[in-house]
Amino acid sequence: MDTRPIGVFDSGMGGLTAVRQMIRLLPGEDIVYFGDTGRVPYGGRSAETIVRYARQDVAFLQSFDLKAIVIACGTVSTTAMDVLKRENAIPILGVVQPAANAAVKRTKTGKIGVIGTKATIRSGAYESAILALLPAAKLTTKACPLLVPLVEDGRVRRGDPVTERVVEEYLAPVKAQGVDTLVLGCTHYPLLRDVISDYMGSAVSLVDTGEEAARASAALLAEQGGLNDPARAGERRYYASDSAEDFAATASLYLGSDISNRVERVAIETY
Repeated sequence: MDTRPIGVFDSGMGGLTAVRQMIRLLPGEDIVYFGDTGRVPYGGRSAETIVRYARQDVAFLQSFDLKAIVIACGTVSTTAMDVLKRENAIPILGVVQPAANAAVKRTKTGKIGVIGTKATIRSGAYESAILALLPAAKLTTKACPLLVPLVEDGRVRRGDPVTERVVEEYLAPVKAQGVDTLVLGCTHYPLLRDVISDYMGSAVSLVDTGEEAARASAALLAEQGGLNDPARAGERRYYASDSAEDFAATASLYLGSDISNRVERVAIETY
């Protein structure tokens, strides 16, 4: 048993969808979460900037005595994963491989869609991971740069005309290809599950990257004998690079619980 915490980070608040699944699957684990809300979104930035930001995020988390880090950010997972793994000794997990594994298991036709930020789609990481598992897969990818700002602004519910119009515009070419599985290649996107599912139809399986990353984390820690007693009450600590109050006010949308007075602000540029 290893009682050290797990570090989790994202460009903003989307990674809390992964934290929610980790709390469900790993109730005995302590979690330290950092959301870079002062610099969100990462998806439209250059690879060099994304790597620099990711290094700072990890440097902050490494100030805690961690047993693993989960990159709950599709953009960082697809752009900076190799660099972060090379530079850090502890296990680092991303969202790409777990989501690719799930997509290949679920598809019946081999027609798989992937949506993500511009940087995620530009990287080709999901295509590479899926095709390595299923060479005959027919992939359709689409960058959806407006979805992260909509989620960060809380515009996630059915009936929101702006959100529904943006989802329709982005997903129309993906739907036209007849995909039966759609990878939500950003941890913000599960908050739009209802809107996306309504448009794509119930026959299309949606792969939640945060949930799959949480499952992969649980499997890795179990394999390494690093799990805490599930009967133990895990502690969670939350940090943001912008307003702690704003973070706490919106976090319940992601976590399903109130974390008021449990968020601290971090000057991430100093790391």
